Amino acid sequence: MPVVYYDPAFFEHDTGHWHPETAERLKTVVCACEAIPGLEIIAECPDATSENIQLIHASQYYELIRSLPRDKMTMLDPDTVFGPGSFTAAARAVGAVIEAVKYVNTAPARQAFCAVRPPGHHALADRAMGFCIFNNIAIGAAYAIASGAVEKVAIIDWDLHHGNGTQDAFYANPDVLYISLHQFPYYPGTGSAAETGVGEGAGCTLNLPMPPGAGDSEYRQAFETRVLPAIAKFGPGLMMISAGFDAHGSDPLSAIKLTSEFYGEMTVMLLESAQKYCQGRIISVLEGGYNPRALAESVSYHLEALRGED
Repeated sequence: MPVVYYDPAFFEHDTGHWHPETAERLKTVVCACEAIPGLEIIAECPDATSENIQLIHASQYYELIRSLPRDKMTMLDPDTVFGPGSFTAAARAVGAVIEAVKYVNTAPARQAFCAVRPPGHHALADRAMGFCIFNNIAIGAAYAIASGAVEKVAIIDWDLHHGNGTQDAFYANPDVLYISLHQFPYYPGTGSAAETGVGEGAGCTLNLPMPPGAGDSEYRQAFETRVLPAIAKFGPGLMMISAGFDAHGSDPLSAIKLTSEFYGEMTVMLLESAQKYCQGRIISVLEGGYNPRALAESVSYHLEALRGED
């Protein structure tokens, strides 16, 4: 049975009425979680420490974010808002992922879903980007390795957008396999198939750019022929999912046409792979998803699949 981590502080990250990444979308996710019988929900997460955040982010960037005024809104980039509740929300989003890493590594066959905001996979070492302040999943993966919990982590990113921040964090790192399926060409413009890693990390980045109009069948083929074989070859000790649900056919930002049910199917495939290589340990971290109905439905299929339900 997966454990869900979230914190009321996530609702206090105010992005403004015009912004697609709002507290309302997280409320629909939490309601979807609460509707699943027997699901354990932990509604209090610690702030991540500066040391944890600086596993990925430059100290100068962390200090900049920490020192921003908390009584007004600041635009960190054209899409990323920092307001009165943003630092606490961002620090606890990272804290939730770190708590999930600790949880799944205490026993086999444990899964966790981190219902967090702001999202993270665009955040670079030294700047915010694309709604993201700290790179939640990258910090979690770095913490898992630095703490000695595992030696290798596989990150599968099925968000509509390429996770350029996560790729950048591990592009030369042989201990992290980063796999991304994303609409291409599209924001942020990275994620071509030619981007495969450098140095010791060569071959540890797998980008699967998907054309507008692609749907379940194209993603299924990519999973069966590219994603699952790459995971098998890498042999991770922990699997993490950048679980954006904005590649849904009903999402206002998407030209990809995934169905809600297919998020469950992708989860089943990854869970079966995790049972072979990671003792069943999976952590998924919420990224995008901007149609409330489609988001709630897709999360429900994802969590039902994680707990072994059809």
